[in-house]
Amino acid sequence: MRLAFILSEIGSGIRRNLSMVTSVILVTFISLTFVGAAGLFQLQINQMKGYWYDRVQVTVYLCVDNSSEASCAAGPVTEDQRAAIETKLRSEQFAPYVDTVSYESQDEALGHFRDQFANSPIVDSVTADQLPESFRVGLVDAEKYEVINEAFSSEPGVDAVSDQRDFLEAIFRYMNWASVVALVIAGIMTFCAILLIATTIRLSAFSRRRETGIMRLVGASKAVIQLPFVLEGVIAAVVGAVLASATLYGASRFVIDGWLVNTFPQTAFISSQQVLLLVPALVLLGAILAGLSSLLTLRRYVKV
Repeated sequence: MRLAFILSEIGSGIRRNLSMVTSVILVTFISLTFVGAAGLFQLQINQMKGYWYDRVQVTVYLCVDNSSEASCAAGPVTEDQRAAIETKLRSEQFAPYVDTVSYESQDEALGHFRDQFANSPIVDSVTADQLPESFRVGLVDAEKYEVINEAFSSEPGVDAVSDQRDFLEAIFRYMNWASVVALVIAGIMTFCAILLIATTIRLSAFSRRRETGIMRLVGASKAVIQLPFVLEGVIAAVVGAVLASATLYGASRFVIDGWLVNTFPQTAFISSQQVLLLVPALVLLGAILAGLSSLLTLRRYVKV
């Protein structure tokens, strides 16, 4: 009987405040979608870091005619200098740090340049002798880049030592900022959802103040009186969380799995299965926010 009464009160409250309940669902849906998007950004950043950092290469550029470094004062790299650099890279001293070493000639560098800047107007004005030879060094541990940098940056015949992590860090920094922006928007929308839930509960309780007064007179406990109001907010928030979860899953399924994975096959993307890990967290977060805001509203504004 008590359960039937609570369910009837919940249905009555939702019917009386249908527009407000719909607003709660929509605001919760939008706010939790941003929360989930921020979480997905972070999962993607972590996955890409693990994938790309394992493939980071250090490039040792050799001197050419227009090099300005002190180590290139004698002019372009000689065959003896090139051989000495390669021997040092492959030596036992650097075996704990160097995984692979590959040489790229000026002609190969020009071919890669033309592939990379195929649509640029400068592509035809660059010649092979303007581009440096280089050694591409795969590291055992990408964090040990400084060991190679310090050992070879002043080596005769070496123009510069470049680490791809600088480029990757810039990309990840922008992605982290996007994640922060999504979290800020999510925080604002969540605050709006809390205010809207509180307003909905106050209106619902005010419209049923006579019934709650009678229940109190006949000895109903405070928990029985307040529970229908709390559950109204929780149900609305959970519906919004489910919609947010479905939206995120659909986006990951069709955008990430269906488009990005095929367009960029050499990039590590999160899967739609990983998105499902966020669903319980979003539903729980929506239920907790709605439950707490409803309880605080009833305690402060509704005397039963």
